[in-house]
Amino acid sequence: MSKTYSLPLNEIRREHVVVNSRFIATLAPAFSVEEAREFIARIKKEFADASHNVPAYIIGGGNTVTEYFSDDGEPSGTAGKPALAVLRGSGLGDVAVVVTRYFGGTLVGTGGLVKAYTESAQMVVNAVGRGRRVSVHVAMAAIPYNLLERVRLLVPRQQGEILDEEFAEDITMTMQFPVDSFETFQSELRELSAGKLKAEVIDSKEAIFKVE
Repeated sequence: MSKTYSLPLNEIRREHVVVNSRFIATLAPAFSVEEAREFIARIKKEFADASHNVPAYIIGGGNTVTEYFSDDGEPSGTAGKPALAVLRGSGLGDVAVVVTRYFGGTLVGTGGLVKAYTESAQMVVNAVGRGRRVSVHVAMAAIPYNLLERVRLLVPRQQGEILDEEFAEDITMTMQFPVDSFETFQSELRELSAGKLKAEVIDSKEAIFKVE
């Protein structure tokens, strides 16, 4: 693994009501400042009639991060800063959140706002699926038909994924494995085929794997 922080796997949304005000938190992965800004702009457009759309993001992770927040018209320090604090404490990187508020007519005070924005951000942070960047090999192998089902079972045992199968005289199987698991798969493939089969690495890159 080249990076140790977790990443959100998908965009999610959670909603709750605090003293008649409606709070809608939307969280998404963002792998650059530009992606984060595009996400924020999209949410602000979706909820253009809201009282506030409070954004925060962390791009990168660990010791190399770019952070941003805005109170979007709420009293200073009561909205964006608490949302960013939740992101900081979550272990997530490459993440953006917008907490939308529809004012319900009842003032909650600065302490109430901090609590409401904190809880809203926590709802999506706690609910989102998490992944990690992993260095992977993409490999191909020609699999005879009589071994196909056994190889299909072998691949996931080493955290692999079958990306494609092309059926001809043999089956050309394209697979993806974490680098750390690939040699074990190769050994098991040789054992399964009495030394006849070997997967050829055609690409090496990073992929996001779900954290169980």
